[in-house]
Amino acid sequence: MQAANLKIGDLARLAGCGVETVRHYEREGLLPTVARTSGNYRLYGEAHVQRLRFIRRCRALGMSQDEVRTLLDLQSRPGENCEAVDACVTAHIRHVEHRITE
Repeated sequence: MQAANLKIGDLARLAGCGVETVRHYEREGLLPTVARTSGNYRLYGEAHVQRLRFIRRCRALGMSQDEVRTLLDLQSRPGENCEAVDACVTAHIRHVEHRITE
């Protein structure tokens, strides 16, 4: 299936999650809401699939929604230095190491 004009169920399937997960990430602002068709369907594209997969990978690594939000914000500014990304990921790794030590 081409990842254009996808309904929410198709997006969820391609990203490997449930429809409620998509709705949750939209409510949290991690996944941008999209316009609705005249039939009240949301239509998503490839960028939404990629973003949702990225969110899910981050969450699978134990990143908080705030950490994911920070990374997504930094991703939207590709011309900037990567130090902020490094700092965010390093802080997360330290948190995981601390949890392992406990």
